[in-house]
Amino acid sequence: MDKYNTLTQEIIDEIKAVSNHVFLGDAISPDYERDEMPIYGTHKPDLVVQARSTKEVSDVMKICYEHTIPVTARGAGTGLAGGCVPMQGGVVMDISQMNHILNYDLENFVVNVEAGVLLKELQEDCITKGLMYPPDPGEKYACLGGNVATNAGGMRAVKYGTTRDYVRAMTVVLANGEITHFGATVSKTSSGYSLLNLMIGSEGTLGIITELTLKIIPAPKATASLIVPFTDLQTALSAVPKFKMAHMNPQAIEFMESDIVKMTENFINKTVFPKEYRGQDIRSYLLITLDGGSQEDLDQQIDQASRLCFENHAMEVFIAETPTQISNAWAARSAFYEAITDEIKLLDECDVVIPINHIVDFLTFVNKIGKDLGLDITCYGHAGDGNIHIYQCSNEMSEEEFMAKNEQFFDVIYAKAVEYGGEVSGEHGIGSSKMKYLENSIGKTNIDLMEGIKRVFDPKMILNPGKVCHRL
Repeated sequence: MDKYNTLTQEIIDEIKAVSNHVFLGDAISPDYERDEMPIYGTHKPDLVVQARSTKEVSDVMKICYEHTIPVTARGAGTGLAGGCVPMQGGVVMDISQMNHILNYDLENFVVNVEAGVLLKELQEDCITKGLMYPPDPGEKYACLGGNVATNAGGMRAVKYGTTRDYVRAMTVVLANGEITHFGATVSKTSSGYSLLNLMIGSEGTLGIITELTLKIIPAPKATASLIVPFTDLQTALSAVPKFKMAHMNPQAIEFMESDIVKMTENFINKTVFPKEYRGQDIRSYLLITLDGGSQEDLDQQIDQASRLCFENHAMEVFIAETPTQISNAWAARSAFYEAITDEIKLLDECDVVIPINHIVDFLTFVNKIGKDLGLDITCYGHAGDGNIHIYQCSNEMSEEEFMAKNEQFFDVIYAKAVEYGGEVSGEHGIGSSKMKYLENSIGKTNIDLMEGIKRVFDPKMILNPGKVCHRL
């Protein structure tokens, strides 16, 4: 087991000598103890640095490395896997104040940003320039550095790919404080091991990302969303592969059941989705976004998509074309998590990813296991890429009982996911909460390889200890 030292007054004074943004004791906000899923535990750091520059991060890391002090990098703290909880105390390195969009290179279609820039800010700034940053995770107030650290996916991954596909280069502070750069502005490389791709998805265990060079694209000229109701989830999901077979490439294809839609509309106090059609209850929906290079192109896609939906037993196709209509539809979808947390006392979540042709069977299995254990199960997700968000909920159980039932639930459903050829996480990461299931799914050999990589980057194992592959 790796051992760490505690902060002494002498070490604190060293850190204060290189940073003017140090917080101690009661000045440390409770937010630094947790992420957005507090069921994975809380732990107060001994010291917080709100860094303003790569050099400041580097100077503090040199001190922490010399004295073997654990350091947990943190952005906006919006994670859902316990990834930024400082389990060993020590220092939290907060990069959220490094939040400047540095410059655009419109000849090479990249933008340079500090890692603390919010996803929402970059997306909105790109729009003003006729550009688009395609990755679209549901939490728009997450930092881009955190998105990269977890390889966040989101709704548009089915067409445009995940965050990994848009990271060209980055500046990283290593565990020993050394500043290095991975990647380049160029769009292709065959130049040795991809250290850039090792960093993407590493959840702060290999280094601290401080700056990013991200690929951007011209924004589509026209966009529309389709709300497509079905009598049941199986019918809805069976339509999804048909889009690829028809050579269509929707920007997003989301699935949801009626219960979560009703809960969310109550939460946002706005009715967006129809609840019945011609006297028949609607049980599930697809929410499909299409984009095109012209309105004519988009209209052709809408016609083709509508025909395809009707051929696959859609009850109706409702078209949202105005900015307000599109915004309302996606505002409801984006509020699912907040709606659940507003009503539920105890909950946990996984974002398992399953081959598309097994989603229905897997969800049937999941609902049965949840019912057998007395858990309320709510599911929705990205139908186009098989990434499912499964929430285990209870307002009746004690926390101790819920945690025990939840572990039983995870043991069974993750095993079934692997059986279907799936993965433990599609976009939220492993953090501390899913380590057991990662090892069960990929095996000890691969976990040992991951930990060996970490020890090369971080010989003293001080970066975000107890996460992903580092067993305390």
